[in-house]
Amino acid sequence: MDEAEDIPESVKALDEEIRRRIPDIDLTDLLLEVDQWTDFSQYLTHTGGGQPRTDDLVLHLHAAALAQGSNMGLVEMAHSAGLPYRRLAWTSKWYLREETLKAAVAALVNFQYRQPLARHWGDGTLSSSDGQRFPVRGKVRNASALPRYFGYGEGITFYSWSSDQLSQYGTKVISATIRDATYVLDEILNNETDLTILEHTTDTAGYTDLVFALFDLLGMQFSPRLRDLGDRQLYKLKTDPTIYPLLDVRLTGRIDLTRLLEGWDDLARVAGSLKRGYVTASLLISRLQAYPRQGQLTKLLQEYGRLIKTIFVLRYLEDEALRRRVHTQLNKGEKLHDLRKFLFFAREGVVSQKYEEGQANQAGCLNLLTNAVIVWNTVYMQAALEAIRQEGYPVQEEDLAHLWPIRFAHIHRYGKYEFNVEAARARVGLRPLKP
Repeated sequence: MDEAEDIPESVKALDEEIRRRIPDIDLTDLLLEVDQWTDFSQYLTHTGGGQPRTDDLVLHLHAAALAQGSNMGLVEMAHSAGLPYRRLAWTSKWYLREETLKAAVAALVNFQYRQPLARHWGDGTLSSSDGQRFPVRGKVRNASALPRYFGYGEGITFYSWSSDQLSQYGTKVISATIRDATYVLDEILNNETDLTILEHTTDTAGYTDLVFALFDLLGMQFSPRLRDLGDRQLYKLKTDPTIYPLLDVRLTGRIDLTRLLEGWDDLARVAGSLKRGYVTASLLISRLQAYPRQGQLTKLLQEYGRLIKTIFVLRYLEDEALRRRVHTQLNKGEKLHDLRKFLFFAREGVVSQKYEEGQANQAGCLNLLTNAVIVWNTVYMQAALEAIRQEGYPVQEEDLAHLWPIRFAHIHRYGKYEFNVEAARARVGLRPLKP
């Protein structure tokens, strides 16, 4: 449920009615049930293709994805599920790849997009992104020290993109010390779902003037929640100073319109290169920021970004609905972090994968699990609402926007343990040693 301060009592009561009706379920059964609805496992294909889709393969696909996404690891999963480790490792190696996991996640996001209840949360055009930091164990090449989060150790960041319908359409492993703004456009431009992202929000770490410029050039609205908004420098064009008499005290910067017009073709070429996928946004931004004083293109983009930022800040200050929309979307992303932390429970949340490929697969599996839970919760919340309505409960349509599917108290993530008392009493002597 949305936890904003002004949530009506009717929402809290309705959420409690739904909570009482949603059944408890093992995480393994949840994955299987969602797969029956969406057939997401069909997108987890063998590298060489042509492998038959047997029940045994589906079982091992689910087990491998759960082992990676929960941070349990293949060895522990083999022991817990009674599966042969070699078969599990083979399935993980040949089926769980970045491109197959992305396709499976897209199937889940598209299924969520078609759910009637999801339309009350958003129309799929607004999204947000944020990083979730995880410590690592041992020497990991791309790990960084960040005492605020990792103490005396090191860690990495799983950066994820969340839609207004509570689905997560992208994820990426990045360095914990690189600014989020470098990567914010990557999965938006690489989006292969039915979502049409027109507006995106981040916290302050996802903002730079360059990002404002690139979003606008690509035909999208960038709407970050900026910290210390009153201290941000705002800009106006180098024109008659009497045009903005009431704002002149705040518009202390100057934008050279002639310079922007002369360099417009260069700006258009940058947008075209990103749109066609000739270069990733993170690579472009990192290269532009590497030599900010020498790069004329960097200066041009920053100049344009300052203009776009100024327009946004003025709109943000004036438009309460915009501020509320941004805050709500960022709150959705933060609550999804809680769900991801619940799912990534094994080994105290310490990442043990030492190489980027393994980390990317683990992040992809976590995204798969997260979306599966969101889909399952949404479907059962819809069923619960239908049952409540049939019982005559007064459901108010405006309350549905606050009933988010980010709930996990009903999910059993540890599996089942067997306590065979009779076998223990009947055992004589020690267990046989391994040969």
